[in-house]
Amino acid sequence: MSRKEKTPGHLGSKKTERYIQASILLSLLSRPSYGYELIQEISRFGFMEGQVPPGMIYRHLRELEENGLLFSEWETDGAGPAKRIYQLTAEGMEVLGFWIEYMKKQAEKLLQFVDMYQDGIKEKE
Repeated sequence: MSRKEKTPGHLGSKKTERYIQASILLSLLSRPSYGYELIQEISRFGFMEGQVPPGMIYRHLRELEENGLLFSEWETDGAGPAKRIYQLTAEGMEVLGFWIEYMKKQAEKLLQFVDMYQDGIKEKE
């Protein structure tokens, strides 16, 4: 493997869980959902590599509910076991808006960083 192909294993490893709560809130923006669906939805955002640990998601769901950002109720309709359905609250919508603004600012900083790198490479050519 060449130096260009190598990626430090620690890049962002401590920060991947940072975006789980924002991912949960965004997943609930369009419709109420239950834990298993949320795990699948969150995986597609790409903040965590591989399978999202269910225990981590349920821990965050409890915390978000305790903080009033979402609420849940048991759904007992239909066949199969009861499912806990989670829904975004007005406060959760507000916090999601703050997350989006934060992420936009971070994206701008990252793009500036990349631009500075590319400008530096051009100067060396």
